[in-house]
Amino acid sequence: MGSEKKGWDYSQLRKYDISLEQIPRLDYQDPKVDELMAENEPVVITGSKLVKSAEKWNLDYLEKHMGNGDFTVFISRNYKFKYYDEKKILQKLPNNETNRGVEFTPPTKMVEMKLPEFIKRLKEWKRGDERLYLQQGLNDTVGPAIVRDFLKFDWDFCNSIQKKQNWGPLTSNHLLIGMEGNVTPCHYDEQQNLFAQVQGYKRCILFSPDQFDRLYPHPVYHPHDRQSMVDFERPDYSKFPKFKDIKGCETVMEPGDVLYIPIYWWHQVESLMRGDHTITINFWYKNGPTGPITYPLKSHHKVAVMRNVEKMLLEVLHDPKEIPPLMRALVLGRYTE
Repeated sequence: MGSEKKGWDYSQLRKYDISLEQIPRLDYQDPKVDELMAENEPVVITGSKLVKSAEKWNLDYLEKHMGNGDFTVFISRNYKFKYYDEKKILQKLPNNETNRGVEFTPPTKMVEMKLPEFIKRLKEWKRGDERLYLQQGLNDTVGPAIVRDFLKFDWDFCNSIQKKQNWGPLTSNHLLIGMEGNVTPCHYDEQQNLFAQVQGYKRCILFSPDQFDRLYPHPVYHPHDRQSMVDFERPDYSKFPKFKDIKGCETVMEPGDVLYIPIYWWHQVESLMRGDHTITINFWYKNGPTGPITYPLKSHHKVAVMRNVEKMLLEVLHDPKEIPPLMRALVLGRYTE
């Protein structure tokens, strides 16, 4: 990372034993941006005015104008905010039946909170307190001033990318407000993502879909589906030996930067330690039509195939515990040396 960056230093980055290159940083007018995106490669886009109308969204402005709605806040006893799918947790159903979920204790607690309460807790936070992370869709619950700012986003910029890359429709915009040091552990999404930094600095570590087997994802039926099982700070190489060979790329995003996170690319996102709070807005798009399939398949296509195989097995077998022995019987001795 270039030492010319201002507003942060290397001591604010968590240390990992991982080989990381730099994600290209290119001006939004550089034709190379379109080329990288067409190849499903990440790029930091600089100089755009995508969320310029939101650059005044500091905590005081948001508290004044965001409205009186309830906002989704995750609470954690530590700095990690690992996503989980509530629908995949074992639950009692009517008539004493259960769903097909697994026994699971959520690592974070999700609550609804008014923005003034969230900001008050953010400002008064001290070491040892629970950490908070607001993750809220920008919808009709926000105040009129926020709506006006939202409408002034550079939608021509987004629409141009969407058209050039043949993406599907925009599905959502999320407002993310994190504390210094918060970490969203390594995972991948099934949508295209334009990740726009508004306030503060975030480190983003990305891995290509071809690193799938080195990141040991949870099974699709697990509440941590699409999440890596590896703890980057304390990797268990006896359990996850291929992680020793992991290779990725990274960047530190500053206000105004827009990071393209391609579909199925793994990413870990960190608000820098000993910094200020961070505010980010993401733009999630469905992937567009794939067109004629070409071979060999690209790595993100292979991940999609593997997900579909797992989902099909769960649908047929019903019991998640039956999947591992069936997979072993299918492969061991036949497709292994």
